[in-house]
Amino acid sequence: MDRPIGMFDSGFGGLTVARAVIDLLPHEDIVYIGDTGRYPYGAKPQSEVREFARQIAWSLVEDFDAKAIIVACNTAAAAALDDLVAELPVPVISVIEPGAKALVSATRNGRVGVIGTVGTVMSGAYDRAVTATNVPVVLTTAACPGFVEFVERGHTSGDEIAILADRLLAPLKAASIDTLLLGCTHYPYLARVIGQAMGPSVTLVSSADETAFVARDQLGEMGLLRPSRGAEFPEGRHRFLSSGDVSWFADLGSRLFGPELSEAESWVPPTLAEVEALSTAVASRR
Repeated sequence: MDRPIGMFDSGFGGLTVARAVIDLLPHEDIVYIGDTGRYPYGAKPQSEVREFARQIAWSLVEDFDAKAIIVACNTAAAAALDDLVAELPVPVISVIEPGAKALVSATRNGRVGVIGTVGTVMSGAYDRAVTATNVPVVLTTAACPGFVEFVERGHTSGDEIAILADRLLAPLKAASIDTLLLGCTHYPYLARVIGQAMGPSVTLVSSADETAFVARDQLGEMGLLRPSRGAEFPEGRHRFLSSGDVSWFADLGSRLFGPELSEAESWVPPTLAEVEALSTAVASRR
């Protein structure tokens, strides 16, 4: 119970999920790792992203004693969720399923869209998640290369990103969707630009809040949440770590998230051999 919730993303996008979790569960400790030393994940092979995700998740469990892992990165969830669920000794929560459920719940005309990185869209993860809801909708997906890079540079507005958005989102407008899921945790930072490109009749859905609700419900059912009141459980502590330039992570993260990022720390991934040893040890005890 009195252990942190571990979260990770390729960089800053998962901070939208972190904010939702912190707002909903203010007494929980959070450890967030942004893999800025190896971002962006979107165009990398799924096998490579899978290994990155395993390194981070195992580090959160072994080095920070995380009681649960939230994969706050759509690309990593699409590539590695099944492996993480199978081998980690703690619950693993993804942003994909909560986002898909929110998407189909919000539509009015049954035509919905998902945008994400190349890796997420090509994986078919959202196609499967939407199908699994058993809600009869017509889904259109589109990859949006370049969006993550704009956010990671701190550019969330301007003519250049607006022109790119108009071009990348054109197939979704042509499909007459009325609801669009931002299938990358970086994309809420571009919500204004995306909303202007899609028009006022299209509802934008972010998976951040829905993921926080799922985390609350699932961890609550398992008895893993800290009590919401009592002097022995004050406001949670929040640690933020980066595999890349910590000063850049702290500076841009503070602007996107808040002053807590100013205390960001450095994180070094375990080797793949160390990850395999941990996985084998846990498997032998089951």
